[in-house]
Amino acid sequence: MRAKVVITNPVFPETEALLEPLCSLDVNPGPAPWPPEEVKRRCANADGVFTFMTDRVDADFLAACPRLKVVSCALKGWDNFDAAACTDAGVWLTAVPDLLTEPTAELAVGLAIGLCRNILIGDRAVRAGFEGWRASLYGAGLSGSVIGIAGMGKVGQAIARRLGGFGAREIVYFDAAELRADEERALGLRRVAWETLVAQSDLLILALPLTPATRHLLNAEALAKAQPWLRIVNAGRGSVADEAAVADALSSGRIGGYAADVFEMEDWALDDRPRSIEPRLLSDHDRTLFTPHLGSGVVSVRHEIEAAAARNLLAVLQGKEPPDAINRPSQPRTRHP
Repeated sequence: MRAKVVITNPVFPETEALLEPLCSLDVNPGPAPWPPEEVKRRCANADGVFTFMTDRVDADFLAACPRLKVVSCALKGWDNFDAAACTDAGVWLTAVPDLLTEPTAELAVGLAIGLCRNILIGDRAVRAGFEGWRASLYGAGLSGSVIGIAGMGKVGQAIARRLGGFGAREIVYFDAAELRADEERALGLRRVAWETLVAQSDLLILALPLTPATRHLLNAEALAKAQPWLRIVNAGRGSVADEAAVADALSSGRIGGYAADVFEMEDWALDDRPRSIEPRLLSDHDRTLFTPHLGSGVVSVRHEIEAAAARNLLAVLQGKEPPDAINRPSQPRTRHP
């Protein structure tokens, strides 16, 4: 009997083709994700589940799915998935660590330029009836600016590499872990404290994972130290920023703009998360710029991500250790209970 695998969101035909020789697939045809209870119901007799950003796996989910051997995530940031609970249940948890790095960095830079140069407002102005140049919509350039990057993991470093060619006066960064001196020199970086990063930056890019220490790191207290022209781009995790505090800072003129590809409502592991994007951010059309979590939204990259997640899943179902394991269960589930 082939292993049953649930795929919670639509995937490419090529991904299904990788899995079908060994698996009986239950695939969400889309376009909307299945609700959590529907995913749990379909996984009750599944051997593997192929998951995405919209999913959440915790101890209750695993208890309801006693045959499950592997949770394969087609994503990099796995904070919606309880690794300790998976380990305790004997279930492998895998993610795709590197393939999202470059496209996420590209989008972060795109959001930064779009926000600083009023590109979205300019597009609306042209469509409303353009009669030629006017002395209006003056924004901010990256050349000569101080750029701050919060988070200097792989995504932060990829952002720094791209921004190095824009002629910034200085690129500073904050991270709990310090880069080696030669790495800092190669990227042209200087490490500073979080408060200093916010206070000195003209452009601040958030590229941090979500942890208890980083949740609402960008809050009212931090924003009170900002220069009034500071523009912020969140390309990490939504809940690193307190969206209500950002909206307050925008409305009071404390900061100059906010762009994001990620939002607090997406952090499903947080029971007290907002259920929608802060309405005041959505209504501020002139000082905000948003994309619907497009960080890895490149066709070739999504193909590679799904293929990597499929390989991780197949490895477990074949009794092997998956290449991109997040955990290592001491007693993995190997047969039906």
